[in-house]
Amino acid sequence: MSSAEYVAPTPGMPCWANLMVSDLRVSQAFYTAVLGWEFRQSSLGAGFLVGSAGGAPVAGIGERRAGFAPPSAWTPYFAVSDADLTAARVQERGATLAVGPVALGEGRAGLAADRDGATFGFWEGPAPAWSVGEGSAPARLDLQTRDVSEAAVFYGEVLGWGHDHGIDVVHRRDHVLVEREGKEVLSLWRGGAENSADPQTWPQWMVNFAVDDVEHAVAMASEGGGEVRVPTSAWVPDGSARVLRDPDGGLFTVSERRR
Repeated sequence: MSSAEYVAPTPGMPCWANLMVSDLRVSQAFYTAVLGWEFRQSSLGAGFLVGSAGGAPVAGIGERRAGFAPPSAWTPYFAVSDADLTAARVQERGATLAVGPVALGEGRAGLAADRDGATFGFWEGPAPAWSVGEGSAPARLDLQTRDVSEAAVFYGEVLGWGHDHGIDVVHRRDHVLVEREGKEVLSLWRGGAENSADPQTWPQWMVNFAVDDVEHAVAMASEGGGEVRVPTSAWVPDGSARVLRDPDGGLFTVSERRR
């Protein structure tokens, strides 16, 4: 990827999505079959691949170090102006700073978990020209959380959501929408159960990928060692998205690409 394809992302907005897995080869084959991605090696080395569609980057998949095996989960990264300040805000508000901030390529990254345990990352520096809901980027990001209002306050304070960058936080009856310049970027829904035996109901960020044929993606997921899950929460809008589990346990959703 050339430097011309990197931009200064909008602070507070998602700027990337990433998945860490136990077997990079298996995951590469799975997401190639299900989502039609092509993969190339990244500047971070052989253990980290960038998935692309139509030549444009979609998301990253990296291999976990041996002996380091947290649950596999798709993780959104949010752009911030100051990674150190963001890390301090995370800790001040009773959440968990798991990693960083650490220097990574041309920027600095941190990994955290909110007060309910949902994992998210933050990034200071240039990022691919990538915006949720546009082009090859994921179609949506949805947070499943225990308390929607509390989560909206937490992320708003940590990430600096506000009108300065055209960001609006819209409270609905049972969920919260975050919009930029009138366009929905992500949503927060009630439904996370911290002590559930089912990983599908844990507080977590769900990444939605648009596909041309949902049923084909579902079939390929089943053939490729994945699993189709029954939606259990309101963040599956109008029943149009399908919940899939990859061979490493990572959950994500697919929906029909808008024409």
